[in-house]
Amino acid sequence: MIVAIDGPAGAGKSTVARLLAEHLRFRYLDTGAMYRALTWLAQRKGIALDHAEELAALARAHPVRFDEQDRVYINGADVTASIRKPGIDKLVPVVARHPVVREVMRERQRELGHEGDVVIEGRDIGTVVAPDAVVKVYLVADPAVRAQRRAAERPEIAADALATDLRMRDERDAVNMRPAADAIQIDTTELAVDVVVARIEQLVRDRIQA
Repeated sequence: MIVAIDGPAGAGKSTVARLLAEHLRFRYLDTGAMYRALTWLAQRKGIALDHAEELAALARAHPVRFDEQDRVYINGADVTASIRKPGIDKLVPVVARHPVVREVMRERQRELGHEGDVVIEGRDIGTVVAPDAVVKVYLVADPAVRAQRRAAERPEIAADALATDLRMRDERDAVNMRPAADAIQIDTTELAVDVVVARIEQLVRDRIQA
């Protein structure tokens, strides 16, 4: 079974998806980490981030993998911590905007998604990567709240800079970020994480029992 969780940055996708996977005893797949890993490797290999075909070839040659502790690996290296640095934050959108790169990564995401029960989070999971997902959820939240959440995650970056980055990311992601027609939308602005997780968990259990 695939559970797809989509939505913009700061809506709570990662936290909710990770906890939901723990509750259901499903695997957790963070698609954003895959683009981050590719960005990290491209830097190490000296590949220009505007060279789409080279980036796509790099992604094919070095597929991202995850271990049972959700650690992220590419080209034999554990990049779990490295891909969360501010420098990678700024460069990932450049890599992810290339259609040919997105297609290679989507193929890999589909491969990983069909290896048993999994919760996959991203921006186009329910619409493109796994349109056959049994449960599709699209999380939204007030932009100001999303910015506050990002600031809590990145205390080393000025709040106004994060808010600007969030707005720019929304604009860049608009073409790929839309809820599937059959997705359940949940506004997390005033909801505690455990409430959101419980609501989605019930949706999944209802489908399992159906």
